[in-house]
Amino acid sequence: MRLDKFLADMNFGSRKEVKAFIKKGLVRVNGEIVKSDKFQVNELSDEVYFEEEQVVYQKYFYYLMNKPQGVISATVDDFEETVLDLFSDEDYREDLFPIGRLDKDTEGLLVISNDGALAHQLLSPKKHVPKEYYVEVEGLLTTQDVQACATGLKIDGGEICLPAQLQVLSTDEQAECSTALLVLHEGKFHQVKRMMQALGKEVTYLKRVRMGQLLLDEQLALGEYRTLTPEEIRLLQQREA
Repeated sequence: MRLDKFLADMNFGSRKEVKAFIKKGLVRVNGEIVKSDKFQVNELSDEVYFEEEQVVYQKYFYYLMNKPQGVISATVDDFEETVLDLFSDEDYREDLFPIGRLDKDTEGLLVISNDGALAHQLLSPKKHVPKEYYVEVEGLLTTQDVQACATGLKIDGGEICLPAQLQVLSTDEQAECSTALLVLHEGKFHQVKRMMQALGKEVTYLKRVRMGQLLLDEQLALGEYRTLTPEEIRLLQQREA
């Protein structure tokens, strides 16, 4: 790998900026100052220093965010705040993207990475990776609603959903509202809201709490994020979620 690409990949500046740093003699490889941006480095074995800081190469980055309402699941937008706008300058990378999406008014678990293969594995319709949501609705959820979801609910437009698991947590007859957990195995547009609408209910609050075997870290405040642990990355990469 070229030295300038190595440093740019590690967020030490743009390719143009790191070329200038290299020519100024700010970079050492295996103890020797290198002034050629075309110098080839082995990212796995060579020791690279920028001034006095060792640069350890990392190809993929994985973050877990507790997405707040009011931001969109996109990389950039001219009018709306995106989930990547919540990243610090230190952590932000141009190649990061949200794996999957949550609606603007939906909260909860969102994985952000630059690993395209993992994104394909988690989002491919053939994989049926489960995604679990906590939902609050206007209306009383019933055992009939649970059964309807389990057998494959027909939603607007005539689409038939894959069987889903609805677990009613509470019902309040006086307030005429309910809370539940809903596990989906696909990702249709606005699916939770459309399913509840098909059951005669209206979603008032929605939060994703699980993706595959990865759980939302409840210690994260809304809008906060952290790097995934090696164990959490392993859970996401497992083919059987």
